[in-house]
Amino acid sequence: MAEEHTGNPGAGDHSWSTARDSLTLLVGERNRATFEVLLWTFRTGRQLEALLSDTLLEEGLDTSEFTVLCALLVQGPPHRLAAGDIADRLVQTTGGTTKTVRRLEVRGLVQRVDDPDDKRRVVIEMTKAGAELARSSLELALDTFDLDIGELDVAERTELGARIARLSEELGERVRRR
Repeated sequence: MAEEHTGNPGAGDHSWSTARDSLTLLVGERNRATFEVLLWTFRTGRQLEALLSDTLLEEGLDTSEFTVLCALLVQGPPHRLAAGDIADRLVQTTGGTTKTVRRLEVRGLVQRVDDPDDKRRVVIEMTKAGAELARSSLELALDTFDLDIGELDVAERTELGARIARLSEELGERVRRR
């Protein structure tokens, strides 16, 4: 017989219930909710990374490359950003971002151009081929993810998106201060 879903991750899973009880002894009741947020967001992030990695293989992209292209796409025409802004959106080091951008550059998906507002700076601009790949891979990722979270209705997705965005903003502030 299926257990009723209560909205709590692992609510029907005896081992999770036991682990939560043990957790309270380890971190105390005061930190249990914080640990659950940490645990579930970390785990969900890893799951999402794995799902996206598998999906994006069809497009010949890794998740970092996909994120760069999407960041440039949502920036709107002329689809350009400074490398530091890209690194911030990827939550990646500038060195890692440079490697990702180089891979995309070699494939003709992005190019480095002089910043029209500051000739001393170079920005990363998406090419037409990059924009086409960004759109198709985003559509593929959304279609796949839509199926993966199929049991969540539109209201639940909207609420979850807003809550995750709030958490991301809170964490982003602290990461930038370090």
